[in-house]
Amino acid sequence: MAENGPFGAEDYEQVAYTQRLKAAVHHTVGQMCDNISEESGVTFSRQVIAAMSEATMKKCGEFAVDLELFARHGKRTVVNADDVKLVARRNKALERHISLMADSLVSEKEKKKSKKAKKVTAPSNTSDAENDDSNMG
Repeated sequence: MAENGPFGAEDYEQVAYTQRLKAAVHHTVGQMCDNISEESGVTFSRQVIAAMSEATMKKCGEFAVDLELFARHGKRTVVNADDVKLVARRNKALERHISLMADSLVSEKEKKKSKKAKKVTAPSNTSDAENDDSNMG
């Protein structure tokens, strides 16, 4: 057995990563609660913030599993925007927000694609007619 016990270095790295992620979520939920407190005068106890943080982590984990299953059901190895929309289908406001973001990304991508196509097909500084004239004389 290794000096570090039954777990390898990768296991410890994964645990440390998960702890950092949970701490970041807890911090963000706390900040959101502080903002709401300032606006509404309602205060949140530490236990409530911890419970909301834990629920957020659990729900995000469920979303991740669902996204993987939706992609696999579609015989794909990559999660796409339609999978994300499907996960959000029960929360109409979230679904609307995600749809708007996805549409915005698609239109942005199309704009970049059309700009790139214009650059590729853009004529050079001299036209073919000018080149033909210079070659004749």
